[in-house]
Amino acid sequence: MPVLKKTKQELVSEFRCREILEAACKVFARKGFSGATVDEIAEAAGLAKGTVYLYFRSKREIYLAALKRGFTGLIDETRRNMEAAPTTAAKLKAFITTRLRYAEENRDFVAIYHAEFSNVGMAYLGKEFRHLYLQQARALEAVLREGCEQGCIRRSLPAGALGLVVYEMTRGLIMQRLLGWSRATSDEDTEFLFDLLWKGVSADGG
Repeated sequence: MPVLKKTKQELVSEFRCREILEAACKVFARKGFSGATVDEIAEAAGLAKGTVYLYFRSKREIYLAALKRGFTGLIDETRRNMEAAPTTAAKLKAFITTRLRYAEENRDFVAIYHAEFSNVGMAYLGKEFRHLYLQQARALEAVLREGCEQGCIRRSLPAGALGLVVYEMTRGLIMQRLLGWSRATSDEDTEFLFDLLWKGVSADGG
Protein backbone atom coordinates (compact mmCIF):
# COMPACT_ATOMS: atom_id res chain seq x y z
CA MET A 1 0.00 0.00 0.00
CA PRO A 2 1.25 3.52 -0.76
CA VAL A 3 2.29 5.59 2.23
CA LEU A 4 -0.13 8.44 2.75
CA LYS A 5 1.58 11.79 3.09
CA LYS A 6 0.57 13.94 6.03
CA THR A 7 -1.26 17.13 5.30
CA LYS A 8 0.27 20.50 6.09
CA GLN A 9 -2.22 20.89 8.95
CA GLU A 10 -1.21 17.52 10.42
CA LEU A 11 2.48 18.44 10.24
CA VAL A 12 1.82 21.79 11.89
CA SER A 13 -0.22 20.09 14.64
CA GLU A 14 2.59 17.59 15.32
CA PHE A 15 5.15 20.39 15.45
CA ARG A 16 3.02 22.48 17.83
CA CYS A 17 2.34 19.52 20.13
CA ARG A 18 6.04 18.71 20.25
CA GLU A 19 6.85 22.35 21.04
CA ILE A 20 4.29 22.44 23.85
CA LEU A 21 5.35 19.12 25.39
CA GLU A 22 9.07 19.97 25.28
CA ALA A 23 8.34 23.30 26.96
CA ALA A 24 6.04 21.60 29.47
CA CYS A 25 8.77 19.15 30.48
CA LYS A 26 11.08 22.03 31.31
CA VAL A 27 8.42 23.86 33.32
CA PHE A 28 7.22 20.75 35.19
CA ALA A 29 10.80 19.73 35.96
CA ARG A 30 11.50 23.16 37.45
CA LYS A 31 8.23 23.85 39.28
CA GLY A 32 6.47 20.50 39.69
CA PHE A 33 2.94 19.68 38.57
CA SER A 34 1.17 21.76 41.21
CA GLY A 35 3.46 24.78 40.84
CA ALA A 36 3.40 24.99 37.04
CA THR A 37 0.77 26.93 35.11
CA VAL A 38 -0.45 26.78 31.53
CA ASP A 39 0.63 30.43 31.17
CA GLU A 40 4.22 29.45 31.99
CA ILE A 41 4.10 26.50 29.58
CA ALA A 42 2.77 28.75 26.82
CA GLU A 43 5.47 31.34 27.50
CA ALA A 44 8.20 28.67 27.46
CA ALA A 45 6.86 27.38 24.14
CA GLY A 46 6.65 30.88 22.68
CA LEU A 47 2.93 30.52 22.10
CA ALA A 48 -0.25 32.24 23.21
CA LYS A 49 -2.12 30.51 26.03
CA GLY A 50 -5.14 30.11 23.75
CA THR A 51 -2.99 28.25 21.22
CA VAL A 52 -1.98 25.74 23.87
CA TYR A 53 -5.66 25.10 24.66
CA LEU A 54 -6.28 24.31 21.00
CA TYR A 55 -4.17 21.17 21.48
CA PHE A 56 -4.66 20.31 25.17
CA ARG A 57 -7.71 20.86 27.34
CA SER A 58 -5.94 21.22 30.69
CA LYS A 59 -2.64 21.29 32.51
CA ARG A 60 -3.17 17.69 33.60
CA GLU A 61 -3.69 16.60 30.01
CA ILE A 62 -0.44 18.33 29.02
CA TYR A 63 1.34 16.63 31.90
CA LEU A 64 0.09 13.16 31.03
CA ALA A 65 0.93 13.67 27.35
CA ALA A 66 4.47 14.76 28.28
CA LEU A 67 4.86 11.69 30.47
CA LYS A 68 3.57 9.39 27.74
CA ARG A 69 5.88 10.92 25.13
CA GLY A 70 8.95 10.41 27.30
CA PHE A 71 7.81 6.99 28.47
CA THR A 72 7.20 5.61 24.98
CA GLY A 73 10.48 7.03 23.71
CA LEU A 74 12.32 5.27 26.52
CA ILE A 75 10.50 1.98 25.93
CA ASP A 76 11.15 2.03 22.18
CA GLU A 77 14.86 2.77 22.58
CA THR A 78 15.25 0.13 25.29
CA ARG A 79 13.49 -2.48 23.18
CA ARG A 80 15.66 -1.80 20.11
CA ASN A 81 18.89 -2.05 22.07
CA MET A 82 17.85 -5.20 23.93
CA GLU A 83 16.76 -6.90 20.70
CA ALA A 84 20.13 -6.07 19.11
CA ALA A 85 22.09 -7.60 22.03
CA PRO A 86 23.19 -11.22 21.33
CA THR A 87 23.14 -12.82 24.80
CA THR A 88 21.12 -12.71 28.00
CA ALA A 89 23.93 -10.88 29.79
CA ALA A 90 24.23 -8.37 26.93
CA LYS A 91 20.46 -7.79 26.91
CA LEU A 92 20.44 -7.14 30.65
CA LYS A 93 23.33 -4.72 30.30
CA ALA A 94 21.62 -3.03 27.33
CA PHE A 95 18.55 -2.42 29.50
CA ILE A 96 20.60 -0.70 32.20
CA THR A 97 22.82 1.21 29.76
CA THR A 98 19.93 2.51 27.68
CA ARG A 99 17.95 3.75 30.64
CA LEU A 100 20.86 5.53 32.30
CA ARG A 101 21.88 7.21 29.07
CA TYR A 102 18.28 8.15 28.26
CA ALA A 103 18.02 9.71 31.71
CA GLU A 104 21.17 11.77 31.07
CA GLU A 105 19.83 12.98 27.72
CA ASN A 106 16.26 13.62 28.91
CA ARG A 107 16.71 14.99 32.40
CA ASP A 108 13.54 17.09 32.35
CA PHE A 109 11.37 14.07 31.57
CA VAL A 110 13.14 11.95 34.18
CA ALA A 111 12.71 14.71 36.77
CA ILE A 112 8.94 14.93 36.32
CA TYR A 113 8.61 11.15 36.11
CA HIS A 114 10.38 10.54 39.40
CA ALA A 115 9.18 13.62 41.27
CA GLU A 116 5.56 13.77 40.15
CA PHE A 117 4.56 10.30 38.92
CA SER A 118 3.69 9.15 42.43
CA ASN A 119 1.78 12.37 43.12
CA VAL A 120 -0.57 11.83 40.19
CA GLY A 121 -0.87 8.18 41.15
CA MET A 122 -0.97 4.93 39.22
CA ALA A 123 -4.72 4.62 39.85
CA TYR A 124 -5.40 7.96 38.17
CA LEU A 125 -3.05 7.29 35.26
CA GLY A 126 -5.18 4.32 34.37
CA LYS A 127 -4.68 1.16 32.40
CA GLU A 128 -2.52 2.68 29.66
CA PHE A 129 0.26 3.81 31.99
CA ARG A 130 0.08 0.71 34.13
CA HIS A 131 0.45 -1.25 30.92
CA LEU A 132 3.54 0.76 29.92
CA TYR A 133 5.10 0.10 33.32
CA LEU A 134 4.38 -3.64 33.19
CA GLN A 135 5.43 -3.85 29.56
CA GLN A 136 8.98 -2.96 30.54
CA ALA A 137 9.10 -5.41 33.42
CA ARG A 138 7.69 -8.17 31.22
CA ALA A 139 10.33 -7.52 28.55
CA LEU A 140 12.93 -8.12 31.24
CA GLU A 141 11.03 -11.16 32.46
CA ALA A 142 11.11 -12.68 28.95
CA VAL A 143 14.87 -12.15 28.70
CA LEU A 144 15.50 -13.61 32.14
CA ARG A 145 13.22 -16.60 31.51
CA GLU A 146 15.11 -17.31 28.29
CA GLY A 147 18.35 -17.12 30.28
CA CYS A 148 16.98 -19.67 32.73
CA GLU A 149 16.05 -22.00 29.86
CA GLN A 150 19.52 -21.64 28.38
CA GLY A 151 21.14 -22.38 31.72
CA CYS A 152 22.98 -19.07 32.13
CA ILE A 153 20.63 -17.86 34.91
CA ARG A 154 19.82 -19.89 37.99
CA ARG A 155 16.60 -21.82 37.36
CA SER A 156 15.45 -21.36 40.96
CA LEU A 157 14.92 -17.63 40.43
CA PRO A 158 11.36 -16.48 39.54
CA ALA A 159 11.74 -14.53 36.29
CA GLY A 160 8.71 -12.31 36.92
CA ALA A 161 9.83 -11.09 40.33
CA LEU A 162 13.41 -10.77 39.10
CA GLY A 163 12.31 -8.57 36.19
CA LEU A 164 10.63 -6.15 38.60
CA VAL A 165 13.71 -6.13 40.85
CA VAL A 166 16.01 -5.27 37.93
CA TYR A 167 13.60 -2.57 36.78
CA GLU A 168 13.35 -0.97 40.23
CA MET A 169 17.08 -1.18 40.96
CA THR A 170 17.79 0.57 37.67
CA ARG A 171 15.19 3.21 38.47
CA GLY A 172 16.73 3.70 41.90
CA LEU A 173 20.17 4.23 40.41
CA ILE A 174 18.77 6.81 37.99
CA MET A 175 17.18 8.60 40.95
CA GLN A 176 20.54 8.69 42.75
CA ARG A 177 22.13 10.27 39.70
CA LEU A 178 19.28 12.76 39.35
CA LEU A 179 19.74 13.85 42.98
CA GLY A 180 23.50 14.15 42.52
CA TRP A 181 24.27 11.33 44.97
CA SER A 182 26.48 9.50 42.50
CA ARG A 183 29.82 10.92 41.39
CA ALA A 184 30.42 8.08 38.94
CA THR A 185 29.96 8.38 35.20
CA SER A 186 26.95 6.81 33.55
CA ASP A 187 29.16 3.99 32.21
CA GLU A 188 30.68 3.39 35.65
CA ASP A 189 27.25 3.17 37.27
CA THR A 190 26.08 0.82 34.53
CA GLU A 191 29.05 -1.48 35.14
CA PHE A 192 28.46 -1.39 38.90
CA LEU A 193 24.78 -2.34 38.67
CA PHE A 194 25.26 -4.92 35.93
CA ASP A 195 28.10 -6.59 37.84
CA LEU A 196 26.01 -6.65 41.02
CA LEU A 197 22.98 -8.13 39.28
CA TRP A 198 24.76 -10.61 37.05
CA LYS A 199 26.79 -12.08 39.88
CA GLY A 200 23.56 -12.55 41.79
CA VAL A 201 21.56 -14.22 39.02
CA SER A 202 24.01 -16.07 36.78
CA ALA A 203 24.22 -19.83 37.04
CA ASP A 204 27.96 -19.74 37.58
CA GLY A 205 27.99 -16.75 39.94
CA GLY A 206 29.21 -14.30 37.31
